[in-house]
Amino acid sequence: MGAKLLLLLVASSLCLSAAIATQQTCPADLDSKCGDAASGDWEGEFFPGIPKIKYEGPSSKNPLAYKWYNAEEVILGKKMKDWMRFSVAFWHTFRGTGGDPFGAPTKSWPWEDGTNSLDMAKRRMRAHFEFMEKLGVDRWCFHDRDIAPDGKTLTETNKNLDEIVELAKKLQEETNIKPLWGTAQLFMHPRYMHGAATSPEVKVYAYGAAQVKKALEVTHYLGGENYVFWGGREGYQTLLNTDMKRELDHLASFLQAAVDYKKKIGFNGTLLIEPKPQEPTKHQYDWDVATTFSFLQKYGLTGEFKINVECNHATLSGHSCHHELETARINGLLGNIDANTGDPQIGWDTDQFLTDISEATLVMSSVVKNGGLAPGGFNFDAKLRRESTDVEDMFLAHISGMDTLARGLRNVVKLIEDGSLDELVRKRYQSFDSEIGALIEAGKGDFETLEKKVLEWGEPIVPSGKQELAEILFQAAL
Repeated sequence: MGAKLLLLLVASSLCLSAAIATQQTCPADLDSKCGDAASGDWEGEFFPGIPKIKYEGPSSKNPLAYKWYNAEEVILGKKMKDWMRFSVAFWHTFRGTGGDPFGAPTKSWPWEDGTNSLDMAKRRMRAHFEFMEKLGVDRWCFHDRDIAPDGKTLTETNKNLDEIVELAKKLQEETNIKPLWGTAQLFMHPRYMHGAATSPEVKVYAYGAAQVKKALEVTHYLGGENYVFWGGREGYQTLLNTDMKRELDHLASFLQAAVDYKKKIGFNGTLLIEPKPQEPTKHQYDWDVATTFSFLQKYGLTGEFKINVECNHATLSGHSCHHELETARINGLLGNIDANTGDPQIGWDTDQFLTDISEATLVMSSVVKNGGLAPGGFNFDAKLRRESTDVEDMFLAHISGMDTLARGLRNVVKLIEDGSLDELVRKRYQSFDSEIGALIEAGKGDFETLEKKVLEWGEPIVPSGKQELAEILFQAAL
């Protein structure tokens, strides 16, 4: 029975590989070829049935059109594209398979041949740039190991990466598209099972450093504007076998070395840390924005890093995305946003495209108060649902995500122009606009002076917080 099942699985796998290999997308011109099997080249379009996505306005019924995102429209003194600075995430968009812990991959894109070869990596990169051109997005972001395959040695791996990077550089020059940010994938390979910067094995720490060194060089070479650190395995599963202080000290040394090398090679991009509370570790050291800020302060790194806030990570840490954005903003740390969301009924990182207008409005209110995100932006760290398997779905998901945030920006304009919500907040704190309030806010409100004032005033009358009115005013803008 076991042998028969094994043969059946092998046969099914071969059939699937054959189907993937033959599922090529060609232009409408039947005279054109679909690729040279010998060279691995792909000729013609990857998305022949998809036009360039245009803005058609809210009344449009065309799903392949923007209803709210009008890139060149000026809003609050900036073009919409400059408020947003949208970026396509290579890993979810072109390496996402639809697989999950309970099921095999569900997506077999026409250009995939079932391998992780250099030829396949090049074909995938060309598809990626065509996708961005048709979407009208001029930035992308990547992990090093997503765009190029691992080799048998670090030298071979770096050589593979260099070859793909040269193709990316050529495509960037042809399209005027460049990276919003790059990063090193320090969580998938078994060597990083205990972490990279926080691994108890010094050889792993060194390997992680070498990988970040190369990723920084590549990001700089491609003209990237930022570099991200996401420490998915920089944490612990149990404290019973963990020296937390030593691991945190090592993490700080690793990040300081990255700062030093960034300056050495002349990379002027922003270094970003992306907090997450857990998953895959039980506890991740950069749990949320406040924890990360505390870490940066302790180790003297506050001037060197900003925060990349991911909305789904915010909710996993028990906060709203708005809370995390405001915590970063008021501390001068808001640098970039991973535009996604989770499902309130599911307790893990589902990385869904943000489609909630209310949340998008709150997100954009923080961005506007921050004066924008540049040199950061919005990257769609979001993936198609497992059951969404059409090539067209890649476009629909991004259009929906971009339109949602654009609509959020337009709602913020309504709130600003109306002014009622801002006035409600101003009135709530107006007692601090008094002489004694100004003294307190200047740090000169000593207890003796305040006690004298209490004796003079008597029992204070506490006004209503007007939360329900605030909610009505906010909802009216939606």
